[in-house]
Amino acid sequence: MAFIPVYILILGFTIVIDYFVGIWLEKTVGKRRKHFLIASLIANIGILAVFKYYNFLNNNLSSILNTFGYQNSIHNLSILLPIGLSFHTFQAMSYTIEVYRGNQKAEKYFGIYALYVMFFPQLVAGPIERPQNLLHQFREKYDFDYNRVTSGLRLMAWGLFKKVVIADRFAIVADTVYNNPEQHNSFSLIVGTIFFSFQIFCDFSGYSDMAIGAARILGFKLMNNFNNPYQSKSIHEFWKRWHISLSTWFRDYFYISLGGNRVTIPRWYLNLFIVFLVSGLWHGANWTFAIWGALHGFYLIFALKTKKIKEKYPAIFFFDKIPLLSVITTFVLVAFAWVFFRANNVHTAFYIAKHIFTGIPDLFYKLLSHKTIFEPLGLSKGNLVLSVFLILLIETIHYIQSKNNISEVFLQKPWYFRWTVYYGLILAILFLGIHENRQFIYFQF
Repeated sequence: MAFIPVYILILGFTIVIDYFVGIWLEKTVGKRRKHFLIASLIANIGILAVFKYYNFLNNNLSSILNTFGYQNSIHNLSILLPIGLSFHTFQAMSYTIEVYRGNQKAEKYFGIYALYVMFFPQLVAGPIERPQNLLHQFREKYDFDYNRVTSGLRLMAWGLFKKVVIADRFAIVADTVYNNPEQHNSFSLIVGTIFFSFQIFCDFSGYSDMAIGAARILGFKLMNNFNNPYQSKSIHEFWKRWHISLSTWFRDYFYISLGGNRVTIPRWYLNLFIVFLVSGLWHGANWTFAIWGALHGFYLIFALKTKKIKEKYPAIFFFDKIPLLSVITTFVLVAFAWVFFRANNVHTAFYIAKHIFTGIPDLFYKLLSHKTIFEPLGLSKGNLVLSVFLILLIETIHYIQSKNNISEVFLQKPWYFRWTVYYGLILAILFLGIHENRQFIYFQF
């Protein structure tokens, strides 16, 4: 409403429809239940399609018609994409689907259902909650709890640190490289891609931490959205750790509906590929996102096809002798896919993908000649050292978290240690943070 007041009607429209559809689904039997569900899905997906994909589809139609010498007389719409449209659309759809499947009772109280769709901590960028987890919490009473509040504040501070100190700092390099890739060598392209990999993680997981922390302060528990994704040993494991609320949404409501793995092997592979292709387009109406999703679909299918070979000859891949190798390999594959996610267009993405490794011999020549390789990045040696330190810091914390509950370990430390960390975190945010009012990346989705 702050941008365009009338946009509140979009939320109001879907909320009213899904509220009544939920009640009708619970009362109705037979084929009419499916009709109600379809009506709800059409309303939600229809709004998403108009605001997010209309111009994309129309532009592609124009390109096809131009190829055959025709002109498209349909004009694009001059509309802004409502912030967080994809997130609250998917959350609303999960409610009607769960009621239809009989896993959730219809919510009779209109205000509580509306709050489920519009719950402010996670409204614009998730996590995408399920009705079974969130709806019942709105009926519970929460008294003030000091430990819960301080736990939420710690998580919010950590999320803010990841956003303004790490993500926004790395964004400067990523933007410099990706906005003018032709002016950069292989080293710049590699560093820019690595920096964007950590930028998008710290940006999005930072928001999730703040959303979960804000809800925790109020007494509500939201699902975890990230679990040390860059320490995954395979692409399959990566998608169990990255944007968990979205990956499980596609698994439960789309992948399983297509037949999942309960079909022939070729159809199973096709199901996986379709899910990741659609997941890519969910992120944005651009072929770069579609290619990003297709790449991850290809990664998974290739891993399944070569699974027996890797199990039979594990020594060939050195994964049994050097466990870290599988983590590095997975990160390289994920980072390469991020090229298409971040690039401004398909042409730029393929340019970067083609040139990211071709200039490595020149890089070694410059290093041997003691020539600087940092200047094109606009990055001083001090900032480079700080950036590397921040990457090591966050991955070390994630590694410790995977071994022990870091919150419990932290709380067992003396009070002076805890308050030193608190003040250190606050000072880092104040003096090392990039305070340029940079929007969260996932607000655009």
